[in-house]
Amino acid sequence: MPEDLTTVEAHLERILSAVEPLPDFPQPLMETLGLSAAEDVFAPIQLPSFDNSGMDGYAVCHRDVVTASEASPVHLPVVGEIGAGTAQLLAMSPGTAVKIMTGAPVPAGADTVVPYEWTDRGVAQVRIDRAPDLGQHVRRAGEDVEKGDLLVEHGTVLGPRHLGLLAAVGRATVRSRPRPRVVIISTGSELREPGQPLGHDSIYDGNSFLLAAAARRLGAIAYRVGIVPDEPRAFLDALHDQLVRADVVVTSGGVSQGDYDVVKEALRPTGTVWFGGVAMQPGKPQGFGLVGEDETPIFTLPGNPVSSYISFEMFVLPAIRKLMGKAPYTRPTTRARLTHGLSSPAGRRQFVRGEYAVDRGGPSVAPVGGHGSHLIGDLAASNALIVVPEDVTSMAAGEQVQVLPLDEDF
Repeated sequence: MPEDLTTVEAHLERILSAVEPLPDFPQPLMETLGLSAAEDVFAPIQLPSFDNSGMDGYAVCHRDVVTASEASPVHLPVVGEIGAGTAQLLAMSPGTAVKIMTGAPVPAGADTVVPYEWTDRGVAQVRIDRAPDLGQHVRRAGEDVEKGDLLVEHGTVLGPRHLGLLAAVGRATVRSRPRPRVVIISTGSELREPGQPLGHDSIYDGNSFLLAAAARRLGAIAYRVGIVPDEPRAFLDALHDQLVRADVVVTSGGVSQGDYDVVKEALRPTGTVWFGGVAMQPGKPQGFGLVGEDETPIFTLPGNPVSSYISFEMFVLPAIRKLMGKAPYTRPTTRARLTHGLSSPAGRRQFVRGEYAVDRGGPSVAPVGGHGSHLIGDLAASNALIVVPEDVTSMAAGEQVQVLPLDEDF
């Protein structure tokens, strides 16, 4: 490997060693969707918290109805009615029945619920045409969750089912790490906002939307900053203005070897940001460091959209997940059969856009488009990256290759 290039692993280690998880604190349940629990949560109550009916019907004593059939129905006087949340009748005597609704507490003295469908739905007296099993349609207290059960383990990424369970046991908050605030800055005097007219030498700023959407998909809060021209002072002013609301700053453009690489020119004098080449394609020019009084992590990504996106996947994504306390930090890879041969430069880890699919023949991946780092149309048509090692210069159709699926949750 050329001496002036660092490995993908070394650059990622540089980043992860400088980033620490954000402090956790109790947050309202709905705010924690997709976040990582920072505590073990134990059940403060049992579920169900009381014996209740699983059907609309009649609460009875089983021995009173054990002989019921269509040929020989059992008739019982109805001595009351219990609705969910309106229970006033707490007990009943043998030889009687109580009309009961789903979820209502089963009164003392009853041990079984006969569903409406097995009765004539009588009001003063009910005819029961079928014998239920003992305990049928009674949900017993604690049969789902016992008090003290571990409901959510530290590190669990909270989904809808977790939040429903926590609410059901009365938890209004859960300790978790907040969503990182990610500020996205695009640099380039040639850039224009979508919807504005283009000049003969201008282009639309797709990168900030690409990166902000990628950050938001991870569960972060993304802030797009207006386009910054190729002027170091303008860039530093924009950066300092944004640090107050940033846990992470991501820039795109201005980090290569040109005369107008504003990000490198502005930040290199600080001495806190590393700039260099990483042995990967696309995405060779990279920068990372800490800026401002709070030592906010800053990622300076290349300006070509494919390079910028792949750099985000390789380096920014793991840092955001670490800030959120989510493991693993990096996206899992898998293996698939390559449908078409491809070539790769020696000494660089190539990330080839691909279309990953699983069918009867197993997982396969097809290269999409060319290698150009400006080909965002090919990027949008892809759902995976084919990872070609640094020491491999070609791969033949039919070979098993390492694949990084891009659209799968983890």
